[in-house]
Amino acid sequence: MFFSIVIPTYNRLPILQKCLRALEIQTFDANIVTGYETIVVDDGSTDGTIEWLQNSSSELPHLKIYEQAHKGASAARNFGVEQAQGDTIIFIDSDIVVTPTFLQCHADTLLAKQQELGDDRVFTYGAVINTANFESPTSEPYKLLDFSNAYFATTNVAIARHWLLEVGLFDLDFDLYGWEDLELGVRLKNQGIQMVKCPEAMGFHWHPAFSLDRIPRLIEQEIERGKMGVIFYQKHPTLDVKVTIQMTIFHRILWNILSLGGALNERTMKPLLKWTIDRGNPQLAEQFARIFLNQYSVQEVHRAYQQSLRAIDR
Repeated sequence: MFFSIVIPTYNRLPILQKCLRALEIQTFDANIVTGYETIVVDDGSTDGTIEWLQNSSSELPHLKIYEQAHKGASAARNFGVEQAQGDTIIFIDSDIVVTPTFLQCHADTLLAKQQELGDDRVFTYGAVINTANFESPTSEPYKLLDFSNAYFATTNVAIARHWLLEVGLFDLDFDLYGWEDLELGVRLKNQGIQMVKCPEAMGFHWHPAFSLDRIPRLIEQEIERGKMGVIFYQKHPTLDVKVTIQMTIFHRILWNILSLGGALNERTMKPLLKWTIDRGNPQLAEQFARIFLNQYSVQEVHRAYQQSLRAIDR
């Protein structure tokens, strides 16, 4: 099994450096993992990413560098898969730091499931552990909030390359934040590709600790997620997708109740969020912020869907 690890990146040089260095210290059984390459597709970074990558060939012998104009992560992943030499693709993001046995764990789980099934209609989904610890991201313990039941989330998956090509790679209609990986997952599921959890293949997802100055961008992401959710549903108009994107009357009522009809928002909750952060618990503050962040997403998915219906009527 030869792995091609595909990593899109955009202006994330400090954590990308940790990501790539962790991939250079992999330990594996060469009878199972015959080799690997690390494909970084730079999506138009302006923070010196390309210059650092080009000057790091001796430190990163598995690295292959590609560039594109700023087109988004989906286009970057597609480009990476097209250039890949491996029979098996691993997707991680450039803010993921893995452990030394990462590749071996994916390989062992893939092979065991393939032998059980008698074919390769399977992909592995590794653990993703969120952390704000930049100095030592892999020291973060697994938390209940790290649990995810998403199908094909590209923070940590491994799959035979030919299946990605057969279903058509990532859909570039998803040009804003959200849902492009899960939409690809629906197409894979329709082909009978099974997901198998691989918690031993651990990826530590670093992001800055929650702070008040991040709220405007988080709101923007939730609005984008709502818009892209409608595109997801238009491509796959099923109840499962409708529930996933929270485009049901239940979700609308739920988040309206939880936000007290919008009374709990980024302005009214600011004192509580600041108080929680000042007492050293930004993770709890972020969960409080989810009250109004999810409300933004739910409102936008309903608004965008109604707008799409009016466009059809015209």
